[in-house]
Amino acid sequence: MLRFAFLFFIFGTSYANAIPATVDYIFDGDTFAAHIHVTNNIQIPARVRLMNIDTPEINGKCDFEIRAAKRAKARLADLIPVGTVVELAEIKDDKYLGRIDAYVFDSKNRDVGEILINENLGRKYNGGHRDGWCGKSNQKK
Repeated sequence: MLRFAFLFFIFGTSYANAIPATVDYIFDGDTFAAHIHVTNNIQIPARVRLMNIDTPEINGKCDFEIRAAKRAKARLADLIPVGTVVELAEIKDDKYLGRIDAYVFDSKNRDVGEILINENLGRKYNGGHRDGWCGKSNQKK
């Protein structure tokens, strides 16, 4: 019950009211697990998806996508290593239960999603249909 009350409270958090979270695990180039710091004594585990970015899928449809996904995941791990504290802003509920969407800022206050986009490891995403990462010549056999 506490988790749902907390999530209700933080949805819609602005940049000025960013919430700290400790990175626990990197799933792929745009999703990680973290413990969100509610207070000094209370932390809530959550899966966090970077807001407004799409990166290739680890279980991709072609070799190109899988290699690109591994590069994006490695870069995300470099930007926000396990154990570091990040800031989550504009937190929203995600379409998958147990996951939230948020803008994520690293220890240097840089938008992690924008870094990945600027380094061509992901692309802007605002919901809805996502284009594939594989051309016809790159499809798995």
